[in-house]
Formats: sequence, C-alpha cells, structure tokens
Amino acid sequence: MRALIFAAGKGERMRPLTDATPKPLLRVGGKALVEWHLEKLAAIGVTDVVLNVSWLADGFAPALGDGARWGLRLHFSHEGPEPLETGGGMLRALPLLGEAPFLAVNGDVWTDYDFARLPAQPRGLAHLVMVDNPVQHPRGDFHLRADGALENAGAPTLTFSGIGLYRPGILRDWQAQPGAGGETPRFKLAPLLIAAMARGEVTGEHHAGRWTDVGTPERLATLDAALRAG
Repeated sequence: MRALIFAAGKGERMRPLTDATPKPLLRVGGKALVEWHLEKLAAIGVTDVVLNVSWLADGFAPALGDGARWGLRLHFSHEGPEPLETGGGMLRALPLLGEAPFLAVNGDVWTDYDFARLPAQPRGLAHLVMVDNPVQHPRGDFHLRADGALENAGAPTLTFSGIGLYRPGILRDWQAQPGAGGETPRFKLAPLLIAAMARGEVTGEHHAGRWTDVGTPERLATLDAALRAG
C-alpha cells in the first residue's frame, strides 16, 4: 500500500512557529509531527509515502531524507508557491500513488489511532476515520450510521480526523469542482466526498481514542506536554 501525507499548508494559525518551519515538521513529544505518521505507516507495511509540499517545501527533504530510516521510500509532490487544497493536492499526487487504494492523512494531526484497523480496501470510494467533536469544532462534520455508512446530514455528528482510505475514483468528477480549471487545478476534496456519500459510496468508523488537530501554538504546546509526561 502507498500513502499520502497532506503537508502543503501554510500553517497561518501557527505563526510565528511556521514562519520558518512547515507545520508537519514542528516537533511534539521529541519528534516532528510527520514522523509520528511515518512510523505508523511503516508499521503496517506501507512501502511508499508521498508528501505534497508547497509552503517551505525545501525544508522537507533535508529533515526527512529518503525515508530509509523508517524503511520507507519518500516521494515529494511539489505544488508550487500556493497549495492546491486537498482535492488538487491529491490529484497532483495521484501519478505517484498508483491505481490501488491508498491511505491519506493530514500532516498536522496527532493520534493514537492504529492504522492497522483500516480495512484492506474501502467498501466504496472512501473510508474515513471519525472522532468525537473537539471544542473548536462542536458541530462536527458527518453522521455515522449504524451500518457504517457516512452521511452529510443527520445526528449525532462526528468530526473527520483527517485519516482516510481512498480509491483513486474518488476524484473522477474533479473537473466539475470550483477552481479546477486552468493549468494548476486547485479544489477541495470535501464536495467530492459529500457527493459520494449521497451515492452510498463512503463508509466510516469511530475512533474514541486520542486525537489532536494541531491548529494553534497552544494546542501544540498542550500535546507536547502530554506526550512528554507519558
């Protein structure tokens, strides 16, 4: 299996920490955020990991090397000076990900979720890991039905963790998305996911363990203190 780590964002809410360091390379618990993911991916047998990069892109290769220290092969999908959003970033990385289902994870989250729990293949076009709604996102994102299907409407809601398993076909209607025109398509993945949910092609699971969206310096410091305390 191959994996994609979303690492292109500017981390504007994390400034000044991200003025010189891309957010996935910020250190927490003694290692860079992205290193926690790389260790988990290697542990489940992932061989190739693609990082889409834009903001301070030149900092990733010196910090991570070629992935050999984790038993991985790292590939970098360069997006240019402006990030291409989640959909555009996934589309640009697709030639490096191949035709089989792949795992994708946001580079700015931390979790104790075991990637080995993911199904070998999604039942439809995508399988998303959902978490309890954090205080900064009380409305949540999607409703997880008892049969495992995800819906864009319904209650109660859960929050998308940023961890998912996808078939490349999730992008089949990308050209119809706002911002998808031109030489560098820039569009969000969420509308494609919502459309697939309406067709019954997206499933999910609830992770009740630890998860942090490291979106502010305060949340980074809180997580760092918790991890160092064991």
